[in-house]
Amino acid sequence: MKTFPMFLKMAGRKVIVAGGGEQAAQKARLILKTEAELVLLAPELDEELSDLVSKGLARHDPTPPTAGSFSGVALVFVATGCVAVDACMHALAKAAGAVVNVVDQPALCDAVTPSIVDRDPVVVAIGTEGNAPVLARLLKTDIERMMEPGLGEFARLAGRLRDSVARHVPHDRRRHFWRWMFAGAPRGLFSRGADRKAAALLKTAIHSGGAPDTRDRGAISVIGAGPGEADLMTLRAVHRLQEADVIVVGDGVDRDVLELARRDAERMYLAADDRAAPHPGTGDHRHLLALARQGKSVVRLVSGVCDGASFMALETAADAARVAFEIVPGVVSHGTTGLARTGS
Repeated sequence: MKTFPMFLKMAGRKVIVAGGGEQAAQKARLILKTEAELVLLAPELDEELSDLVSKGLARHDPTPPTAGSFSGVALVFVATGCVAVDACMHALAKAAGAVVNVVDQPALCDAVTPSIVDRDPVVVAIGTEGNAPVLARLLKTDIERMMEPGLGEFARLAGRLRDSVARHVPHDRRRHFWRWMFAGAPRGLFSRGADRKAAALLKTAIHSGGAPDTRDRGAISVIGAGPGEADLMTLRAVHRLQEADVIVVGDGVDRDVLELARRDAERMYLAADDRAAPHPGTGDHRHLLALARQGKSVVRLVSGVCDGASFMALETAADAARVAFEIVPGVVSHGTTGLARTGS
């Protein structure tokens, strides 16, 4: 990556938008979504920007700019509409050590403005490093459809519940609780406007010690990674990788597939000879079951197409131990779709 995505805390920090027209207004609208102090640096402001000042949402600085004008500023947007003036503003802001974005001049930008999907506090930023802005907008449209308008309020509800969950839900069941909240019945109720029903369901689950469908035992998912191309992985396989607490990686699995996995999942790598692996014994069925009995979600990742017969003994042992077991096709093909199987 040539740019690094990061969310900055903006409360109490000063942001300057240099310019008084429509381009400046576009940047001002973005900054007003944050808690930053907005300063409009321009001799004159258009009607929209003047209205912001009159409402106390921004401060107007009409004085000729100097490097001192940008001292202590967290971020500067230069949007005067004049190439020469933009270049001058950029030089002054850089002399003051500010991070600068110059509209429509990527060569003068320290930071670029992404396409943003705003469901505050849930925010998605999409960037293409300036290569394909139209693609970024198309992706934004797709993501907008995925994120219902009330998602931000639902996320705030989760924030209010965190202390209660920490007190009442055992540590090894919390991630399952949160997944149930966001992917199960509570979110469905909330998105349909049944806020009180969703809150009541969550309260009952919390005081019961976990989500209704949370098992005391963990789960084991065996996934065939296919040819190792990450973009060919099935949606279910990706979901299991993102849910996993532990991923046991077989010999020959392409590391690109692991880019799809949950970043803080524990990873154990097997060599062709398990005794030479960094974690000897991790290929043993008993070890996988021991991890699952701790309430962990375990993924056994194998190269190529998963041979269900090779894991029949593990499935039998998992059934006896009341541990959920499944074989998940890593890629969709006529040869693998018949292998999907879910145990107890």
